[in-house]
Amino acid sequence: MKNWIFEILVVGIGGFLGAVARFIITKLSNTMMASPTLGTLISNIVAGFLIGLLIGFERHNGAIADKTKLFLTVGCLGGLSTFSAFSLQTFLYIENGNYIKAGLNTLLNVILSIGFVFIGILVANLIKKFAISR
Repeated sequence: MKNWIFEILVVGIGGFLGAVARFIITKLSNTMMASPTLGTLISNIVAGFLIGLLIGFERHNGAIADKTKLFLTVGCLGGLSTFSAFSLQTFLYIENGNYIKAGLNTLLNVILSIGFVFIGILVANLIKKFAISR
């Protein structure tokens, strides 16, 4: 249990840093380009690049300490973009020749993510309607 608490703190601090980085990227890109999606795109690309870089370093230099990897991948990059984990998983499928799994992983992640945005909006609309009608 003690180890879990420390891991939660490690992930939480990393998540805070990643989320703040994403916020800054989004604010700067919105200011410079007036595009509401550019910040997200940049964050996803940066996080994908960084997780690839991290795994590449690990492959060439040996394992990264568990807590450090947890801080960087789940925390920082998870806060920056959950897309980085999805990107790595899909890349590993492709790298290992599992093209069907890579395709399914891509379709399911994209379709379900967008689908659940839609469902979340519907639920919010239903809650608003229910609250107004009461």
